[in-house]
Amino acid sequence: MLLQAVILGMGATLFMDLVASARRRFFNTPSLDYALVGRWIGYLPRGVFIHRPIVKTAPVTGEKALGWGTHYLIGIVFAALFLMIETPDWPGRPELLPSLGFGLLTVAAPFFLLQPCLGAGIAARNTPHPWLARLNSATAHLSFGLGLWVTGWVMALAVWG
Repeated sequence: MLLQAVILGMGATLFMDLVASARRRFFNTPSLDYALVGRWIGYLPRGVFIHRPIVKTAPVTGEKALGWGTHYLIGIVFAALFLMIETPDWPGRPELLPSLGFGLLTVAAPFFLLQPCLGAGIAARNTPHPWLARLNSATAHLSFGLGLWVTGWVMALAVWG
């Protein structure tokens, strides 16, 4: 299951990133700067959990790579959780609705952990346009769910033809 989670999580996260790139290119939709995630992770060993806001916190060495690595690691962890709660036959016959539902559930992580810790408040309430930020987060995490389904089908076809 670990190998399945790694492949599924990396594929779904890559799909999410491709959707974000398309949204940025065609609709000028901003996406999260993962260097800021790396900065947050870089300050955790120093005992700093909450920033007000993170953009005013001094950068850490390698924050961009740390942020992107963390982003993909989180995708793998989410995929492992998904595989643990989904029916045992899902990897052989991926279903769309459970994948999208799980993707939508994962939006709780930025709403209640990442955004408050970066100084944006719960569900981005301290941003200039909270509902737009929420919509962007929900869209990103729905695309992760769609990526679970797409990657699941690619894996199923690769294994079972």
